[in-house]
Formats: sequence, C-alpha cells, structure tokens
Amino acid sequence: MLRCRLAAVLAAFGLMLVLAPAHARGPVSVAPLAHRLIDSVVNISTTQTVKGGKGVPLPRVPKGSPFEEFFEDFFNRKGPANRSRKVNSLGSGFVVDAGGIVVTNYHVIEGADEIIIYFHDGRKLKVDKILGRDKKTDIAILKVSPAKPLKAVKFGSSGKLQVGDWVMAIGNPFGLGGTVTVGIISSKQRDINSGPYDNYLQTDAAINKGNSGGPLFNMDGEVVGINTAIISPSGGSIGIGFAIPADVARHVVAQLTKFGKTRRGWLGVRIQSVTDDIAESMNVKANLGAMVSTVTKGGPAAKAGIKPRDIIIRFDGKLVKTMRTLPRIVAETAVGKTVAVELLRAGKRLTLHVNIELLREGRKSATKTGKSAAPQKNAPAARTLIGLTLRPLSEALRSKYKLGSSVSGVVVVAVDPEGPAARKRVKIGDVIAEAGGERVKTVADVAAAIARMRRIGRRAVLLHLENARGDLRFIAVPLK
Repeated sequence: MLRCRLAAVLAAFGLMLVLAPAHARGPVSVAPLAHRLIDSVVNISTTQTVKGGKGVPLPRVPKGSPFEEFFEDFFNRKGPANRSRKVNSLGSGFVVDAGGIVVTNYHVIEGADEIIIYFHDGRKLKVDKILGRDKKTDIAILKVSPAKPLKAVKFGSSGKLQVGDWVMAIGNPFGLGGTVTVGIISSKQRDINSGPYDNYLQTDAAINKGNSGGPLFNMDGEVVGINTAIISPSGGSIGIGFAIPADVARHVVAQLTKFGKTRRGWLGVRIQSVTDDIAESMNVKANLGAMVSTVTKGGPAAKAGIKPRDIIIRFDGKLVKTMRTLPRIVAETAVGKTVAVELLRAGKRLTLHVNIELLREGRKSATKTGKSAAPQKNAPAARTLIGLTLRPLSEALRSKYKLGSSVSGVVVVAVDPEGPAARKRVKIGDVIAEAGGERVKTVADVAAAIARMRRIGRRAVLLHLENARGDLRFIAVPLK
C-alpha cells in the first residue's frame, strides 16, 4: 500500500518509481533460514601429537647471567629436544543423519589423534569412529553417539545452481563458531589443481580458516556445497572461496558411509588435452574431448577396442568438454555398468560400448619396462629432422637410455634447443613410436611422415612418444 502511494506521489511530479524484481534484490533477510539450519552445523576440534621442540627460539642471554636459568625454564629447554607436543586445529562440519553422522573435509581431521565435535546448543561429543575418508575429493565421514537425535540437513542439487544465485555459508572461522555469511555463486566447474576430480563451486560468501568442511546452503536450506578452500595472500577472505559441489559430495558421502571407501569407475586409459597444434595436425576441433595416449592392456577400454589417438568426446551420454572432464565422469560411473563411448578416430565418429570396472589404487600402466639386451658396438647413422637427431632403436641405444624390451621406434639422441621440438619438451632418450598416425621403425619412416604432412598442407606432424618410464604422450611439432 505504501509503495502504491509513493508511486502515485512520484507520478504526480512526472517521476516514476522503478522497483527491481524480487529475485534481483536478493533475500530480505536470511535470519529464518539461519535459525533453522544452525543447529545442524558443527565445530570440529582436533588434537594431534607431533614430535619436536615448540619452535620458539631461546633469546640470547649472556652465560652466567641471572636471567639465564629463568629463560631456560620459561622456554622449556631443559627437556629432550624431540619431546612430543599437542597441536590443535579447528574446522567445521554438518550433520547428514540424525543418528550421528557428520560430514567434514579430509584435511580437517587428517592425522588427528582425537576429534571433538561441538554443537550450537552447547553439547560436546567425542568422535567414536571415522567411517571413511577420501583424500582425492577432500571428504571425511565421522560417527558420534548422541543421547538424542541430531538435526540433519539434506543435499540439494548443485547442478541446478546458476552463477549469481544466492548462497549462505555457516561455519567456524577463526574459532568463531556459528558464523553466518551470505554471497552468490561466482562461478562453477573451477579447477584449482588440488586433485584429479576438481570441479569446484566458487563463491564470494566470506569463507576463512576454520570454515573448511562446513556447508554452503542454497536459499531452500539444502546443502549445495562443502566449503573447502580459499585464495588469499593473507589467510583471510578476499571473496574467492571454493566448495565441493553437492552432486560430487553426495556420491562420495554415500559410498564412504556404506563401504568405508570410494568405489570409483575405471576405464583403463591415459589421456591428454587436444591442444591447438594437435587438433590442427589431426584436422579436428581444438580443446574438445580427451585424447587417448595409452590404453592399459586387459583394461575395460582395451576390451572395448579403444585405441591410442582416439579422441573421446562423449561418455555415457555426457559431453566431454575438456580432458579433465573425463576422469570425473568415469569415476562417478557405477562399477559394472556398460556405457556408450563416442569418439573420433581418424576424423570419423565411432561409438563403442565399455564395461566399467573398479578403480584400484596402484593400477599398472599399459607399458612395462623389461630387461635390456646386451649393447651393440656399431650404431646406424643419425639424421636430423624438425630439430631432432634420430637413430633407429638399436640394442646399444636401448641399454644406454634404459628402454624396455617392449619399446619400439626411433630414438632421439640430440635435441636442437632452438628447434620446434625443444619447445614441445622432447628430450634425449624419448622414442618416437608413431609419426603422422603411422608406426615407425626407421628414421626414413619419420621423414616420410613429415613429407606426407607437408604435402597435404598440415602445419605440424603428430608424434607419439614413449620414455624410459613407459609414459606415452602425443605432441604436435610445427613443420616450419
């Protein structure tokens, strides 16, 4: 009513009242939401025993000074140098099951001897058990035994979030428990190089030390992220915080709670980005999909017929936008599920079906390093191409560069530091297994591949390299 009267008065003077729509103005108050959720958010205190001195240097005091004994007592220097001491740290978490299951970050409880959880109503409970932890996504699940049911919160959909949506963080920054901050989603799918499955939400809701492990809520009171990291030169919030998306966390939390560990899908390939020069050499779009550099023998991809140089562009119906997208999609795929994999091979689209297996730590790569045969005295003549001095792979060179018996191709014996291959980080001892999409056994094969690429108008030649560790990768070397 008041707004109508105000609009009428302004209209009488030839003015117009412009009111922003409700969704643009943001929430009038988050007090009701914060009041409803704050009991589900906890403060986590950990104690860890470490060896070593306290790290406080003893002031220099003249020998025989009356203050010498005082300072030695004060700084506790009379005991053994490697005495143990207690280190405390603080973090946040939230209740996902009324029976006493709490979610937090792995790094909050890493190495802890004792974990105490403090609730907003004043209760304090010691953690009975760590149900599971996953370093790769930085998630841990804790179990406590409350005398009465706790107040739990539910995960929402982080996939439905849009940049600009309002969010609220509750946590324990700098030990100030029950702190509420509000902001927006600043960006999605951030890769901050913290792990193989980075896919963070970025928010400007204030997140500081001690917020780690706490929830990021949407305006419906659902957990859409787990606050995990900040970018800050000073250690305080500068408006750039990161949260694990709920769509990732929900999957990991369910597995850790049920199995005590994650059960990720495994495809059995090594991949790399489709860079501009690689794309040009293969006549495909740049920066789309994941290029297969190695296929693990006997793995799911090998059984399905996936080959090196294939570019995976869609997996189980999901678009593979970049190289880093694929590991995350595969990891979230149910073990035993058969999925369609759409790929590019020699410029043509192809769909294969792969049965996903369980990822186990320490899976061996596709190439094994075997014993070298006895070296030979006479080596074939060398030839320099695209800034590389090349020789056929003899037993003498195999022994010199510690290359396994399964490695075949042409070996790099010198690199022109000003040449095009040096800029692609080709090193002495690398072996060219393929050039221009064809297997090579002689230097002449490499020269022929380079000539063929020039003849059809390509500006780079695609090389498949292998080193002594058995690592394989594709590079595109400019032909200028």
